[in-house]
Amino acid sequence: MKKLGFVFAMLVIALAATSAMAQNIGDNSVYFVTYYSNNVAAAPDATVRFINDGNHGTNASGDLWAAFYVFDDSQELTECCACVVTPDGLLSEDVKTELTATPLTGKIPTRGVIKVISSSSWDPTAPWPSTGLRGTATHIQAAGKSAYATTETAVSDANLGSAEFSLLPQLCYFADTLLSGVGCSCTPEDHDF
Repeated sequence: MKKLGFVFAMLVIALAATSAMAQNIGDNSVYFVTYYSNNVAAAPDATVRFINDGNHGTNASGDLWAAFYVFDDSQELTECCACVVTPDGLLSEDVKTELTATPLTGKIPTRGVIKVISSSSWDPTAPWPSTGLRGTATHIQAAGKSAYATTETAVSDANLGSAEFSLLPQLCYFADTLLSGVGCSCTPEDHDF
């Protein structure tokens, strides 16, 4: 009888765990943040990578776009763009050569913040938040006078509030208007390694 009670208890625990896992499958994040630092000529280049989990997309192809909004450490938008990520594809963008190379101010920032909206729209001035992107970022850490170390972490999920969702596209629109179409660039998948 004790064995039957033990087996029953284990079955209940297994079913409860399975039920809890089923409720937490997937991730509905659409907004991510990370930072960059030591963005100087002597240091290696940091990289931001995103994958499309292949489970979403409002268009027939399932493509998503990583809408990038790059800020300097003075909270000023310096560049913006949207890069396509195909289902099960890998997008890899260099901070130094693609995300900060042509800043609005003309001065390449040495550190700052990168915000990304997972979007079904190719236009960073009119993003359509859609789940499906997952990302990581490398960070360049000073390890002495002329030495650097690289770390990598997942980008942080963030809350995309209505004020932020309104502000980012507006800032990008004004930056795009002032830059006359110049901004961060996107490396096509399969061309970045």
